[in-house]
Amino acid sequence: MDIERHGTTRRYSDIVIHNDTIYLVEVPLSADSDITTQTREVLNCIEASLAKAGSDTTRLLHVTLYLPDMADYAAVNAVWDAWVPEGTAPSRACIQGGLANPGWRIEAVVTAARL
Repeated sequence: MDIERHGTTRRYSDIVIHNDTIYLVEVPLSADSDITTQTREVLNCIEASLAKAGSDTTRLLHVTLYLPDMADYAAVNAVWDAWVPEGTAPSRACIQGGLANPGWRIEAVVTAARL
């Protein structure tokens, strides 16, 4: 089966699809906003990318969230819990780690299935 790539640059692709499995990474649009805003931005970007790839949030398989500061964990969960459709939560990990942009407070790595 072929590999589909969308938004491909020399360094990365925005979306990669293989065997009806979607892989993507999202970061905040703004580097100077609070964790609630950045989390909403990331989740909205995930939704848009999934739609572009022929999927939606009910098809999430696994999400890894990276947070530089675990003090943001509760605020992230409040936004996340309101966003994930009831009964469709993916497996999820939340890991503390430094991010490429010091203003980013969250980064998400996503695996999902096509519709």
